[in-house]
Amino acid sequence: MKHSEGVDPVGVPKRSLGSSIPSRPISRLASLVVLVAVVYAAVTFGQVWWASRADHSGRATAAVVLGAAQYNGTPSPVLQGRLDHAAALYLEDQVEIVVVTGGGQAGDLTTEAKAAYDYLRNIAGIPDERLRLEVDGTSTFEELAAVAVFLRAEGVGEVVLVTDPYHARRALLVAREVGLDAVVSPTDAGAPLSRLVRETVAVGVGQLIGFRRLERLAS
Repeated sequence: MKHSEGVDPVGVPKRSLGSSIPSRPISRLASLVVLVAVVYAAVTFGQVWWASRADHSGRATAAVVLGAAQYNGTPSPVLQGRLDHAAALYLEDQVEIVVVTGGGQAGDLTTEAKAAYDYLRNIAGIPDERLRLEVDGTSTFEELAAVAVFLRAEGVGEVVLVTDPYHARRALLVAREVGLDAVVSPTDAGAPLSRLVRETVAVGVGQLIGFRRLERLAS
C-alpha cells in the first residue's frame, strides 16, 4: 500500500523541520518585554509629572539653584525665575545660604553661577557671606556632585533644590545619588509636555543604569 508524501503510515501528517521551533514562547516573551517597558515608561512619566506639581520646600540649611543660561552676565528668564524663587526662600528664613551653580559655554564672558551670584547680591540683596558658587558644572550631575563635596565640607546636610518643575524629579534623584539630603521646591514656571517626555527618558534610563553612568554616556 502506498502512502502519500508527508503522511506517516497511520495517517498523521509529518512535521516539517521549521515547525519544531518554539515560536510561541518567544513571541510571548517579546510581548511581555514590550508590556514591561510600556508600564515602566508610564510609571516614570507619572513620577516626573507629579514631581513637577509638588513643592516640598521647608526649613533647610541651603537652597541650591540649578544652573540655566545667562547672556553676558544677565540671567535668562529661566535662570531669573529660579533665582527669584531661591531669594524668596532666603528672605522667608527657610534657608540660611543660597548656592548657585553652572559653568560657562564656549565664548561666554562669565559663568552661569557668577551671573546668578551678582543677581542675588545686587538685585535681591543677599549678603556675600550667605552665597556660595559652583562655577564648573555643565550638567545637573556635575553641578550637584561638586556642590555635595563643598557642602559636606561645611557640614551642611539638608538642602532644597530650586529648578523648573519639569526638571524636579531628575534633580532630586541625582542629588540623592551624590549624597545630598534633598527636597525640591520648583518654580512656578510651566511644564510643557515635550519637556516632561524628554525628562521621562532621562529619568527612566538614569534609574536603570545610574545617573553617573548616564552622564558618562552623554558626554
